[in-house]
Amino acid sequence: VQLQASGGGLVEAGGSLRLSCVASGSGSSFGPATWFRQTPGQQRESVAQISMGGSTTYIDSVKGRFTVSRDNAKKTVYLQMNSLKPEDTGIYFCHMVINLKNYFGQGTLVTVSS
Repeated sequence: VQLQASGGGLVEAGGSLRLSCVASGSGSSFGPATWFRQTPGQQRESVAQISMGGSTTYIDSVKGRFTVSRDNAKKTVYLQMNSLKPEDTGIYFCHMVINLKNYFGQGTLVTVSS
């Protein structure tokens, strides 16, 4: 199983981006998924999580601006990011539990200019 993240880019403050994370390979059980980010000078943090059933949690700094969702049929998890701020700049990684194993995708860079 491999995870492929995409959708990062350069955007002005106030803009939007939609990240996608697609799982390829065999896998029949898709559990919780998490979007992490690594910001300059900071430790990696969990930004948003979505359970197998669709329950979601967010860190306070993105509540009301980011939305995590999933399409199990497409083996894909999304992160819709609105009202982006310069402090959202960083490398975003996806994580999924598939068949009870942990998988991380490569990062996708998000840069928000002021």
